[in-house]
Amino acid sequence: MKKLHFIWLYTIFIVLNAQNTVSQQKFSLPELPYAYEALEPSIDKETMMIHHSKHHQAYINNLNTALAGTQGANLTLEELMKNVSKYSGIVRNNGGGHYNHSLFWTILSPNKTTKPSKRLEEAINKQFGSMDSLKIQLNNAALKQFGSGWAWLSVDKNNKLFISSTANQDNPIMDVVEKQGTPILGIDVWEHAYYLKFQNKRGDYLLSIWNVLNWEEISRRYESIVPKGKFDDWQAIKDFHKVMSQTFHPSEKGDLIPIKSRSAEMVTLAEQLSKSKLPTEFDNKQVRSAILELVKDSKKLHKLVQSKKSSDAAITESLNNLHDVFHKIVGLCVHDEAH
Repeated sequence: MKKLHFIWLYTIFIVLNAQNTVSQQKFSLPELPYAYEALEPSIDKETMMIHHSKHHQAYINNLNTALAGTQGANLTLEELMKNVSKYSGIVRNNGGGHYNHSLFWTILSPNKTTKPSKRLEEAINKQFGSMDSLKIQLNNAALKQFGSGWAWLSVDKNNKLFISSTANQDNPIMDVVEKQGTPILGIDVWEHAYYLKFQNKRGDYLLSIWNVLNWEEISRRYESIVPKGKFDDWQAIKDFHKVMSQTFHPSEKGDLIPIKSRSAEMVTLAEQLSKSKLPTEFDNKQVRSAILELVKDSKKLHKLVQSKKSSDAAITESLNNLHDVFHKIVGLCVHDEAH
């Protein structure tokens, strides 16, 4: 009888211990969506194997051990990162290592033909001027990161893109960084990410990694954060706004060359706007009347630009009036929203 009692107690101990072990292993190593050698020649097979199965696994093991039996074990990884100042350096470093690498694997791809979504590309062009400019600025942030760390492209609380870098395994969603946001692209600049192939040539690694970036995943992350705008389906007003922005803002600094060279384009786009199909929620008499006013004022501006007798002051005033009319249209469409 005593023997049966002992066996029963021992069985309970084994079950409870197994359950405790499972609870301690809250986080696990994500599988790669491609083979270790799939990113060659940009990233070699041996680096990927060590980076994923050794370094990333070590972060997970250490994080699970540090969280075992604590309230943090009940939180998601993102919740931990957003409140990481409340936890130990072990949780910060290893939780960051798990979060950063989990993102990193997904924004890499052996597919060389991925492209940013239209909305992301427009945001990049607006924020940084061009994709080439983004590449230069992001690589510079990575190159200037002293020692180990990461370079990031993130979305801030106002849905604007920004570039930053962090030391060690910190990331933009942590409450300890200088500027917080939600990362959509992260580049690992720890030496273990590139040393076997590139040795100390971080710059060569950074140039190479752009060949394997997964813009479909980066775009998906952006689209999941930034809501679709009111004018996303009204291409004609977006086209006019683009030229308006590229000509009006230089004029604020006294540069009238852009508007003098593009006034005819402004007329064409205004006329196209007047003929475009308005989104149902904007299609009313006031908006249509304002668009006709925009066409009239764009022609007046173009006439002034063409005349040799027109002063810069007159052209500037006409452009200011046209800008006001454009924002009158925007105001009628979005009512009291700021633009």
